[in-house]
Parts: sequence; C-alpha cells; structure tokens
Amino acid sequence: MTWEDLDAHLDKVPGTVSAYVGRLGAPPTWTRHADATHYAASTMKVAVLVALHRAAEAGRLDLDAPVPVRNSFDSALPGTPRFTNARSYDNDDAVWARVGGEAPLRWLAERMIVRSSNLATNLCIGQVGLPALTEAWTLAGARHSVTGRGIEDFAARDAGIDNLVTAADLAALLGGLALGARQPGPLASPAGCAAMLDVLFAQEHREDLAAGLPEGTRIAHKNGWVRGIRHGAGVVFPEDAPPYAVVVCTTTDLADGGPSGEEEDDACRLIAHVSAAVWAARHDLAG
Repeated sequence: MTWEDLDAHLDKVPGTVSAYVGRLGAPPTWTRHADATHYAASTMKVAVLVALHRAAEAGRLDLDAPVPVRNSFDSALPGTPRFTNARSYDNDDAVWARVGGEAPLRWLAERMIVRSSNLATNLCIGQVGLPALTEAWTLAGARHSVTGRGIEDFAARDAGIDNLVTAADLAALLGGLALGARQPGPLASPAGCAAMLDVLFAQEHREDLAAGLPEGTRIAHKNGWVRGIRHGAGVVFPEDAPPYAVVVCTTTDLADGGPSGEEEDDACRLIAHVSAAVWAARHDLAG
C-alpha cells in the first residue's frame, strides 16, 4: 500500500482523520491534516507527565513524596465552584481506592498513563499547575496544542476553555522524549526522558496503534478516547529499523467505544490499520 492508497482509504472515513509518520529527528514521511486540531481526550496526559518530571528535576517536586488523594479540584474558570471526577468515567479503581488517603506522586503519574486514570491526572495537574503544561508543549515545539483545564472541568469547558491537540504536536512531544533519552534536549534530562518512556512502554490500553504491530514490538504510546474521538500517539522501536513516530487522531462517528476504553471499535481498527501500514513501510521512511 502506498501513502496515496492510505490517503484514499482515509478519505472515505466520516469526520476528520489526521496523521503524522516520520523517523525521529527527520522530516515526516507522510502527514494528513497534521495541524488540524482535535479534542485532546487523554493524549494531553503526556504533557502532564513531562511537566511533573520537569518540576522534579528543578527541585520543585518530589515524585516519591505522598500527596493527598482527594476528589475535589479548582476549576480553570475563575470564580467557579470546585469540580469532581465521576468514578464511573474512570479506568482505574486502584486510584479511587486511595481516596481519603495518600499516594506517591510517581505512582499517580504512572496510573495516569498506563490506566489513563482521570482522577490521577487531575491530582497531578494540581501539583504542577496548568502553566507548566503549556511550557511542556512549548518546549516540545508544539504549535497548536493547548491544555487549558483538567478533566471533567465542565464549567471551564462550557466557557470555551478546552484541551486540543494535533497529530504533528503529539509527534513532536513523544518524539522529543525519545530523542531526549539519547542526548540532552529541551524537555528533560536523558534519565528523565528515559523514565517517562518506560511509563509509556507500560501502557495497558493497546486496542489501537499497538494492535497494528507484531506482538512484542516495543511502542511508547498514549491513546485517548471519548465518544466520537479516538487518538493513538506513539514512538515505535523496531529491532530491524530506526524508531519512528506514528500518530493518528480521529474525530469520527466510528469512535463509539464509549468512556471505558476497553472496547475495540471501528476507530480502533482504523488506527490499527494505519499502524500496520506504517510498520510495513518502516524500512522506507525518510531520513
């Protein structure tokens, strides 16, 4: 399948499908609406992870220190009452079991990624603040992505404060982590970037990008979903080719798996199809 064939296939998909494919540190081999903005869903949690590690390296946070686990958060909209998360909309009972107690920040950050816990995410944002997330996107070279609020901050959402991503920006963020693990870069130290990659390698939701790869292939990735949205963003590390970034963002009626994320839907299968096509072309990517 050529890239033109893949574009023609995606042209038939209702809604907007964006993509970015390229080796690390090289121009992209194939893009499709790579600068189109989509609702971020849980892909914004990568920026939270980066912000946490940057704060720890600057001495502002101790990732191993316990923090209170409380389901109550400041809204991004000034003057608005605090908001809460819905347990039924989360993916990780382990974090909810700690409510009323404490948990290490590092553990919360891991649960935020590997299980995509919304409660853990908002607890982490509460430790670093939203401006730190903006800094993470900026340092990655992102041009259009923004994290303006926590998850389920509906008052802020209704006021137009949103979380947006593009395929190109997610590739820049994840690619920056992969490159930063090899040599000093703008996001964090090599050790910090390697630690973040290890968390992303441990991702347990593998219904989209990872489903298109041969079993056992290493991929550091984060996905995100709400009804009508399904994204997959990652860096693949083949044993026989250089690593490459692959991001597919979909805003489409095919994404009907619902909030749990456990159910494979047509959007998952679409992203897996793209991932498999990129894998087949891994030796021929530019750079």
